[in-house]
Amino acid sequence: MRKKLIIPILAIIFFVGLCASTMAGGHGHKAPKKVGILLVAFGSSEPSAQVSFENIDKQTRAAYPGIPIRWAYTSHIIRKKLAKQGKHLESPEVALAKMQDEGFTHVAVQSLHTIGGAEYHDLRRTVGAFKMMGEFQRVILGYPLLAAQEDMQRAVNAILKSIPSDRRKTEAVVLMGHGTHHPSNAFYAALMFQLQLKDPNIFLGTVEGYPEVDLIKELLLEKKIKKAYLMPFMSVAGDHAKNDMAGDEDDSWKSILTQAGIQCVPILKGTAEYDDFVAIWVDHIRGPLGHFE
Repeated sequence: MRKKLIIPILAIIFFVGLCASTMAGGHGHKAPKKVGILLVAFGSSEPSAQVSFENIDKQTRAAYPGIPIRWAYTSHIIRKKLAKQGKHLESPEVALAKMQDEGFTHVAVQSLHTIGGAEYHDLRRTVGAFKMMGEFQRVILGYPLLAAQEDMQRAVNAILKSIPSDRRKTEAVVLMGHGTHHPSNAFYAALMFQLQLKDPNIFLGTVEGYPEVDLIKELLLEKKIKKAYLMPFMSVAGDHAKNDMAGDEDDSWKSILTQAGIQCVPILKGTAEYDDFVAIWVDHIRGPLGHFE
């Protein structure tokens, strides 16, 4: 359904932008350079998740002082929930259109997704449509958290650093990623492989992809592990972390592993609460900005 909707939406954006560009072209002068950053997250309606976004915003402003920053959420459901709470977040399309109105000529659109999945590729199409419109002199999309081997190595180090200090090597660390049916889901298994080269008792599963929690459970039982720290491998400790990972329902990861005889210690802290993870996203902004010089 999302693909069926996005095509006509982008077609409308392109048509309106083309008309505007044609009209603007008659002025015969180039607008003064104005650089901006648009941070784009999936979003969350959980109040506790806002600390993650605040940390990203803080670190971005510190890294790029003087450059205006705007925000957008890709999730229509999250934006609708927040609107009912009196909080209004724009979609990437609306946010970019507003930045056009504000006179921005160069925009670095930074994805705050973990992998380059369906949401990221939808964002790529949106940015591509605005490129075709020609209203911005340059608009470039930055990579998500995991996009290259260097990112994987930095993520491994960040994960190792975020593990509670009182955890023993015989105890497991089970990370919960979101997962997707998109081919980029392979990043999760690849990351677990690299993690286990450093620490064989660290596991990474997903809610909606592979590896699944049942496989993680089997691996823990094979190793006769009796205790596991559960940590979200998502930017925010939102609904998935609170319910799917640490909830009391029978199908939560905590319940499934507890029933298998494994003591669980949930850590409700999203990756964007840790500076080492945020630094990866923030550094990805340098790529687009470098093309503006």
